[in-house]
Amino acid sequence: MIDYDSALSPRIKGVAPSGIRKFFDLLENMDHDDAISLGVGEPDFVTPWHIRDAGVYALEKGFTKYTSNAGLAELRREIAKYLNRRFGLQYDPMKQMIVTVGGSEGIDIAVRAIVSEGDEVIIPVPSFVCYGPIVQLAGGVPVFVETKAENEFRLTAEELKAAITPRTKLLVLPFPNNPTGAIMERKDLEAIAEVLKDTNIIVLSDEIYAELTYGGHHVSIANLPEMVERTIVVNGFSKSYAMTGWRMGYVCGPQPLIKQMLKIHQYAIMCAPTTSQYAAVEAVRDGDQDIANMCRDYDYRRRFLLDKLRGAGLECFEPRGAFYMFPCIRSTGLSSAEFCERFLVEQHVAAIPGTAFGAGGEGFVRMCYASSLANLAEAMERLERFLKGLGKRQ
Repeated sequence: MIDYDSALSPRIKGVAPSGIRKFFDLLENMDHDDAISLGVGEPDFVTPWHIRDAGVYALEKGFTKYTSNAGLAELRREIAKYLNRRFGLQYDPMKQMIVTVGGSEGIDIAVRAIVSEGDEVIIPVPSFVCYGPIVQLAGGVPVFVETKAENEFRLTAEELKAAITPRTKLLVLPFPNNPTGAIMERKDLEAIAEVLKDTNIIVLSDEIYAELTYGGHHVSIANLPEMVERTIVVNGFSKSYAMTGWRMGYVCGPQPLIKQMLKIHQYAIMCAPTTSQYAAVEAVRDGDQDIANMCRDYDYRRRFLLDKLRGAGLECFEPRGAFYMFPCIRSTGLSSAEFCERFLVEQHVAAIPGTAFGAGGEGFVRMCYASSLANLAEAMERLERFLKGLGKRQ
C-alpha cells in the first residue's frame, strides 16, 4: 500500500485549495433550474465570430504544429503593436515577450524565475487567489498587504513602504483588481514608483483587466519613467476578447528576465496552443471594436448593479475596473461565508465570500456582473427579498 501522504511534497500539501471552488461546487449540485450565478469571473459573451473564424481557418489549413517556444512571430509583432496603440507600451516582440497559456502561466513563470527560497513577495489583498499559492510553490513567502475600502482598495505608498524588508524580492500589482474592481491611477502608481526607486524590487503587474476600465484609460506602471526596467507586465485575451477557453496570454518585460522565464516555459509547456495563437492574431489585429462593444455593455451593467446594491441598503464603493462589485454586507450581521451560503440556499443566487480573496475580504462579497441584464435584475430582486427576510428574523 502506497503511503501517499509521505509521497507528496510538503509544499503542495501546505497550499490551501481555492476558496472560490466551494461555491461553484455548491451551485452545480443544486437541483434548481432558476439558479443564478454571480460568481464566475468569466465574460458571458461568446468569442467574436471573426476571431473564432481565424481559429477554424487555421485548423482547415492544417496549422497544427508546434510554434516557436515564445510564440508565433506574427502574433508577438501584433501584440507589440496593440500594446503601443492601446497603452503606449513599447516592447521588442522578439526579445521581450512570451506568449503563454493564459495570463496564469505568465504569473507562474515570472514568480519561479525571480523568487528563491525565503524571498518575500508583497501581494495587496483582497486579490485573485493564485498569487499566494504560486509564491509558496516557488519557496517564497507571501506578504499580504490589506488594502482598505476607504482608499477604494488601492495600494498606498505608505502601506507598501511598511511591508518592505531586506528580503522583499517582488511586488505584485493586481490592478484593475479582482475581486474589488479597484484601479490604480497615475498618481497612485507614481507614489508606488517613488517608494521602489532605490530598491532592487521587481514589479509583477497583472493587467488582465486593463481593457475593462471605466471613466478613463488604464495606466500601466511600466509607462512611468524608470519603471519599465523593473516591471513584468502580464496580460491576455480571456477577459478583453471573451476568450477564456482558448488559454491565451502573454508576458512582457526586460530581456534579462524574459530570457530566464522562457527556459521555464520551454521545459514545462513547449508553446501555447497553435490554433489559439492564430485566433489571437486576428483578435489583436482587428478586435478593438469588439473590446469597445463589450466594455460599453459591462459599463451599463456596472452602473445598474451599483444602483441596485445601494438601493437595497448595502454600502458599495464605485468600482472602475474589471467586472465585479464588492459590496459590504456587515450591516446584515452575517459573516461573508454565512451570507453567501444563505443567499445561495434561500434565493438560489451564487456570490463569492470576500474571504476567498484574502485578508480584508471579511464583511464583503464579490458579485460578477458579466451576466445578462435580465439575470442581474432578477438577482437584485432576490437580494432585496433576502435582506428583508433577514430583517424580520433579527
